[in-house]
This record gives sequence, C-alpha cells and structure tokens, in this order.
Amino acid sequence: MASPARTPDTLDLGPRFTAAEVAALNARFADASTQDMLAAVLGEGLAGRVAVVSSFGAESAVLLHLVAQVDPATPVLFLDTHKHFPETLAYRDALVAQLGLTNLVVLEPDAATVAKKDEAGLRWSWDPDGCCEIRKVIPLAKAMAGLDATITGRKGFQSSTRAGLPRFELDSSDAVGRLKINPLASWTKDALDAYFTVHGLPHHPLVAQGYPSIGCAPCTSKVAPGEDPRSGRWKGWDKTECGIHVPGSTDDGDGSELPPGYEPVF
Repeated sequence: MASPARTPDTLDLGPRFTAAEVAALNARFADASTQDMLAAVLGEGLAGRVAVVSSFGAESAVLLHLVAQVDPATPVLFLDTHKHFPETLAYRDALVAQLGLTNLVVLEPDAATVAKKDEAGLRWSWDPDGCCEIRKVIPLAKAMAGLDATITGRKGFQSSTRAGLPRFELDSSDAVGRLKINPLASWTKDALDAYFTVHGLPHHPLVAQGYPSIGCAPCTSKVAPGEDPRSGRWKGWDKTECGIHVPGSTDDGDGSELPPGYEPVF
C-alpha cells in the first residue's frame, strides 16, 4: 500500500501506486514538456526502478532518443519473440548504437514453454492471443518483477482503443500496482515526423514499404493510406493488442511459470 507520507511533488513513490497518486501525477505534469517529465521520472524517486518497453517499431526512435538524452543507461526491454522481421532486429541494433543506449535487455520466451505449447511455431495462425502470451506477456511479467514502473511508446492517435491515453496510468496487467508512463500519449503523427527530421533519426526500413505499425512478421500486414495505423496488426482477428498493455489472452496454461503477484489471464 502507498505510504501516506509520499507525495507526487517529489516523485518519492514506493513500489505500490494508487489511483489518487496517478491522478496527482497527471495533474502535476499536465503542462510539462515531455523532456521535463522524463527528466523528473528518470531522475527522481523512480531512478533505478523504471524501464522502457520498446518494440523498436515504426516510431520507437523518438521515445528512445528522448530517454537517451536524460539517461542512456535506462534499461530498455525488448521482447524477442523469435517472430520478428529481420529488419526489426537490424534496426534495433543500429538504433541502440546511434543513440548510445547502454542497457538493452533482450527478453525471450521460455524454451520449454514454447516446446510444449507451440512446438511447430504456428500458434499465431490459430491462437494469436496464446502466442502473444507465451512470447510476450509471460517474459515481460518476469522481467517486471523488480520494477515499479515502465515507460511505453503508445500514442493516442494510433487507434480508437488508445484515444485519450493519459501520461500516467496504473498497470492493469497484474495486481501489483505498478505505474505505466506514456510520455508520447498526446503526440500527433506530425509532431513525431518533425522530431525524426530535426534530430536526424533513422526510420524503421519497413515504414517506407507500407507498415506504419510493426510487430511480429506473421501478424503484421501493410496498411493502405488513410487506414488506422494499427489496422495491419492481427488483420482478420478480433484483436488489437498483444496483451502486455491490455490483458486478454486465452491460453490454457496454469500460470505456474509466472512470478509471484502476476495474475494470468488464461
């Protein structure tokens, strides 16, 4: 539970957050620049207990550049599902080197779990929720056991399900009460494009080929101009998120491989 002595004014926040604290943080930083907000988050009470979760996708370079300007040693968690486009892995390595990020943490699915539940590697074709659970949700849940907060690159304009996204919110993936921080929540596509230009950031090579949102190769399709940027993800399925931000898997596992405090959504 939150300590009554803590106040969002100093970001002296412990490992459990309340809705009231989240509301206070959103109010405190309502008019702050993204750079100032990140400097406060990474330099005050959350220092050492927060990590960036990055897919190294179409727009990831903006958030990673902003973070690198404050603290290039901030942990950057990358979920290597073993289903990524080769271009994504090459882009990841090039961007890490260019930005001087020094703490890339590559998370991989448990080999025994994959062998048991996705031996042929085709679970994505008949149960994309279960595939995401094995390759994304469980590995990230384990990595987050020692964290109080994560920083994401989600933007409100990306889809109708992300409209109105706040800068700070409670992480609903488990009952621990971690903080989820969305520095780019209110950024527009034009603002992102301008940032790329001003800072000379490289674009993911697949963007120019019609992929405005890039995930695992089997579940990512090209998007026609004017369509929802995330409409190419899991095309043909009633699915808009992988599960690391919005729980919703239907895997039939028993959750025994998860860390204490994680509530599986099987």
